[in-house]
Amino acid sequence: MHLVTRPDCLLRWIFLQCVQKCDEALASPLPHTAFTSSSVFSSGYAPGYAKLNRRGGAGGWSPLDSDHYQWLQVDLGSRKQVSAIATQGRYSSSDWTTQYRLLYSDTGRNWKPYHQDGNIWAFSGNSNSESAVRHELQQGIVARFLRLIPLEWSEEGRIGLRIEVYGCSYWADIINFDGQGVISYRFKVKKMKIIKDVIALRFKTSESEGVILHGEGQQGDYITLELRKAKLLLQINLGSNQYGSILGHTSVTTGSLLDDNHWHSVVIERYRRNVNFTLDRHTQHFRTNGEFDHLDLDYELSFGGMPYSGKPVGIGRKNFKGCMESINYNGDNITDLARRKKLDTSSFRNLSFTCAETHTFPVFFNATSFLQLPGRANHNTVSVGFQFRTWNPHGLLLFSNLDDGTLEISLEDGKVAVHINVTKAAKSYRVDLSSGSGLNDGQWHAIRLVAKENFAMLTIDGEEVSAVRSVSPLSITTGGTYHLGGRRQVNDARHLCLSRSFQGCMQAVLVDDQPADLHAVEKGTVGAFENVSLDMCAIIDRCMPNHCEHGGRCKQTWDSFSCTCDGTGYTGATCHTSIYEPSCEAYKHLGKSSDAYWIDPDGSGPLGPFKVNCNMTEDKVWTTVMNNLPPKTIVTGSSRNRRTVLQVNYSASMDQVTAITTSAEYCEQQIAYSCRMSRLLNTPDGTPYTWWVGRGNEKHFYWGGSGPGIQKCACGIDRNCTDPKYDCNCDADVKQWREDSGLLVYQEHLPVSQVVVGDTNRSGSEAKLTVGPLRCQGDNNYWNAASFTTPSSYLHFATFHGETSADISFYFKTSAAYGVFLENLGNTDFIRLELKSPKVVSFSFDVGNGPVELIVHSATSLNDDQWHRVMAERNVKEAVLQLDQTYRTSRLAPAQGHTRLELFSQLYVGAAGGQRGFLGCIRALRMNGITLDLEERAKVTPGVKPGCQGHCNSFGMYCRNGGKCVERYNGYLCDCTATAYDGPFCTRDVGGFFEAGTLVKYNFLPEAIAGASKDTKVLTHQLTPHEVNLTKEEVAFSFSTSSAPAVLMYVSSKTQDYLAVVLRQNGSLQVRYNLGGLREPFTIDVDQRNLANGQPHSINMSRHDRRITIQLDHYPAVSYNLPEASDTQFNLVKTLFLGKVYETGHIDPVIIERYNTPGFIGCLSRVEFNGIAPLKSALRTAVKSQATPTEKQPAAASPASYQGKLVESNCGASPLTIPPMSAATDPWHLDKTDAVFPFNEERVIPDGVNRDSAIIGGIIAVVIFTILCTLVFLIRYMFRHKGTYHTNEAKASGESAAESADTAIIGTDNPETIDESKKEWFI
Repeated sequence: MHLVTRPDCLLRWIFLQCVQKCDEALASPLPHTAFTSSSVFSSGYAPGYAKLNRRGGAGGWSPLDSDHYQWLQVDLGSRKQVSAIATQGRYSSSDWTTQYRLLYSDTGRNWKPYHQDGNIWAFSGNSNSESAVRHELQQGIVARFLRLIPLEWSEEGRIGLRIEVYGCSYWADIINFDGQGVISYRFKVKKMKIIKDVIALRFKTSESEGVILHGEGQQGDYITLELRKAKLLLQINLGSNQYGSILGHTSVTTGSLLDDNHWHSVVIERYRRNVNFTLDRHTQHFRTNGEFDHLDLDYELSFGGMPYSGKPVGIGRKNFKGCMESINYNGDNITDLARRKKLDTSSFRNLSFTCAETHTFPVFFNATSFLQLPGRANHNTVSVGFQFRTWNPHGLLLFSNLDDGTLEISLEDGKVAVHINVTKAAKSYRVDLSSGSGLNDGQWHAIRLVAKENFAMLTIDGEEVSAVRSVSPLSITTGGTYHLGGRRQVNDARHLCLSRSFQGCMQAVLVDDQPADLHAVEKGTVGAFENVSLDMCAIIDRCMPNHCEHGGRCKQTWDSFSCTCDGTGYTGATCHTSIYEPSCEAYKHLGKSSDAYWIDPDGSGPLGPFKVNCNMTEDKVWTTVMNNLPPKTIVTGSSRNRRTVLQVNYSASMDQVTAITTSAEYCEQQIAYSCRMSRLLNTPDGTPYTWWVGRGNEKHFYWGGSGPGIQKCACGIDRNCTDPKYDCNCDADVKQWREDSGLLVYQEHLPVSQVVVGDTNRSGSEAKLTVGPLRCQGDNNYWNAASFTTPSSYLHFATFHGETSADISFYFKTSAAYGVFLENLGNTDFIRLELKSPKVVSFSFDVGNGPVELIVHSATSLNDDQWHRVMAERNVKEAVLQLDQTYRTSRLAPAQGHTRLELFSQLYVGAAGGQRGFLGCIRALRMNGITLDLEERAKVTPGVKPGCQGHCNSFGMYCRNGGKCVERYNGYLCDCTATAYDGPFCTRDVGGFFEAGTLVKYNFLPEAIAGASKDTKVLTHQLTPHEVNLTKEEVAFSFSTSSAPAVLMYVSSKTQDYLAVVLRQNGSLQVRYNLGGLREPFTIDVDQRNLANGQPHSINMSRHDRRITIQLDHYPAVSYNLPEASDTQFNLVKTLFLGKVYETGHIDPVIIERYNTPGFIGCLSRVEFNGIAPLKSALRTAVKSQATPTEKQPAAASPASYQGKLVESNCGASPLTIPPMSAATDPWHLDKTDAVFPFNEERVIPDGVNRDSAIIGGIIAVVIFTILCTLVFLIRYMFRHKGTYHTNEAKASGESAAESADTAIIGTDNPETIDESKKEWFI
């Protein structure tokens, strides 16, 4: 046997013919006798006259009555391939059909309705008697008999039809499988090693179980195609190993309701591990598990069952019972070989090449149907049975009026319930039976009920375990009539009891142990029916194919389906739209702070959401993905011949991590190799001892700090290796520990998935490996933008493919009143998004049912040159349009109609077809999870520019507390320089902890900072010389302390003017103003409460001329007025102090005597004075001086400085005035519940730390810390008098002393020359 590359037409095996055009007229050449009908109006209206464009007889067919029970049937003489159908009305009349349904069959029995777009299709017919309307069949059919069922007809006349059927001849070899025989296709060699398979066949059966084909090999490879519960199951294994590390078993299920005794086509195409599995033109693409490519089979491939091999794999599996045709395996026609007796068919009792037809007679019920059958009357036994299938959990299956009661069999919550009520001699008897579960699964289920004197038994599916019995007192006399599927209302014979009607199919009906004669019912000689379809089961599985995406669970009733998206991370009618943002960058621009978030880089694409750590810094957004390799993992026992492979697994799949690195601006990953007599890269033959594997399983021979193609470590690049003869420290092969480490930054190679180590097997050789987390910065997709500068400019891309499910999202900003965002066209189908007016966005499309338009109206104008977000989605269930996550509209898809969006033109972005072009910017355009590269296309398109400026117009509001928004090419950043805050949005308080004696000093006068740097001049810009005299002040800060009294803030001047904010002895807050004109300073006792209580407090104060407004914490603001005698100008402002005052010149003696010693002890935060942040400036100046200790700067290089010990801390920050979003309302919040999503995520525990051990260690640390703190306070108390200070301060006798220690300092002209000798005890 050999493999061949089959021509394309052979792969289109469904009809096994390669024809240029299958479009012959099939009905016109037929004799009159080939046409039959349900009835005839008169002899001139006979069905034989129903030929297209013929005028014989009365010019066409018309039935006796125009109702929904009429049909016209054509016998094509043999099975034909049908590709189209055309209809006309009756010639020169008012009779025509406006809508009809098409049924087809091989035998004239067991009809199947034509399906399209997941529904029983209703064709549109004629609007007059002469014009012909032709429909091409999307799903080509093979049949001998066709039947047209008129649904609607002319209002002016009656049903009238002339038809033509188009197609071509069809022939195929057929084999009838009796459930015993198996066809064995023997290979020409004993063992086949197959890399490519093409298997094609057609089958039909009324059985729900059976093996269609099977092959296996002694190495464990196998392939099996079988029916299970009327679904098609393909199982394939290309090889597993004995250790279980490679598991090749792959199982894929498709189809449903395949036991309908109609033909179904199957194609299996495999090349290596890639498989296309097609059933009735619906294809599933998948890759087999494992790592092997060949299918190793021994001896044979069997069709129709599994040959007896003594292996347990085939036990319990039924052979196939039904018909197969056109079986092809890798170019060989199996059915033809069997006919010519070239294959082993010895297991067949009687091999037949014609299809044996079953004799079932199904009945189809809709919501308004019933079937009435006669039975024996006045009999003492009820014996009924039937099979049914349905999707609905409720429905009336059978009802009968007994002579003295009622019998009812119904479906209740998927269980069969029997209720028998009998009344005799004024005494009531009731019997209730219930059996089965989940019987609304669409499968055939059999019911058998026997009830007689004091006995009743119900059996489901013939299983003894399902039988339920009752021996309650019971006496039955039958009434003689049975209603199936529904019953008429007693009070109104014209209507049915609809509330409990049955929707589904029944067959094999037994009444009084006799099969019901449904043929007689069809002819009208027995029983009665209403709105039922005889000899047909029109059940549809609306969950196959499954339109619920991303693992959504499909649920269905007879009429519709719904998707349950819980736990998937997606939402919408079909679980199409991700509930998460695509990146950390997107979260930042929603105002989110650093945290762990779920992201979904491809939105509605195949990648699932996963969790990452987002670090929002001032100018960058970092995404971190952890891995499970503990730091400094020890590696021993590896050699060049037997290397150790260390697998690096991440908290996301490799495809998910690749999505991050692909869209990032920059990525890095730390890698370190600590070694002792373990060489790393350089070897005599050039092959490194150790390498790492990155994306795409590529080996890389460079190390951290180096680059691709350079087999060196970081020290080799910098030329500072321990041994200059080598390019890595470890390659020196010394006995001391050395390390080679650095960052891997070539993001096309990241992340590291494996590290292969090859030199730790020698005596004394050892190595430790560290692979850090993957860190990526930025998101190019989020900022990918284009600017449209002319109305006629546009970008074009490949045709958009969103046949059954499509989503589009983007941001736009414009100052224009209208414009088309994008458009894609088909023959009649189209999809379009546009700005129709300044407040209206439109989403319009047509999938073949006529144009549909969704519109959202904004309350504000959208042409405000700010970013707005548009999201549109269309699927088989609904269409949705959303604007700015605020305005949303949706529309349900029609229950019947086209569902596929078929486009062929290019996708135009910005304008199309001469329509109103869009002027402005479009950003982050994503369609079905794929971001279109607008920037790259804009570079070569006239009238369109890459990128877009003006982000601050939309995002500037996120810069808080006076932070300034700064434009960047890709986004923006918040400049917090001139504020008392830090962080990406200027929301993190900058504060410090003050020890006793610590002070912060800020000089306002320009001459005090001569020679200052550029940054310093920016800080003092707001106080130019003509602004030194102030008429207003704005003060804000927060503090916490447990000590009083204290100076919180003091602002001095070259005159006697000053402003002071102090805590008094009792902890209350006081504000002191001295602006001149008064004998004593104007004091304000803000609050009598003790604020030195260790809690954070905030103060906001402003003065404008005489009016002073003070707000403490979150209490209402209080206003005060300076006395009329007071000046209103703060003259010659000099210096601001925090925590303590050390000043030359005049100082209020009360401040010095009562509040200045020992100084403020506690926390100050977010200190602002007239737009200046003195505390932040002092802290940042200290950081800069520490960063450059060798640079000598002028003493007055910065206006801000501090003395003593000042540690940056936000311990004085005030509580939030606005509570954060609750976890219940924040969809991105990850609370402590650790909600589990069904994603392939490995929990990564850094360093392998055990959770319980961490908790115990934490408790021990807290106890030790508490003991140490207690010792510190005791020792400091014992030695509080040990220190001696030699200063120029005078000794103070208390608060009442005329001269204090601070007064003495003020009296000196040069306080910097104070000589201090200190002794302190430290623990």
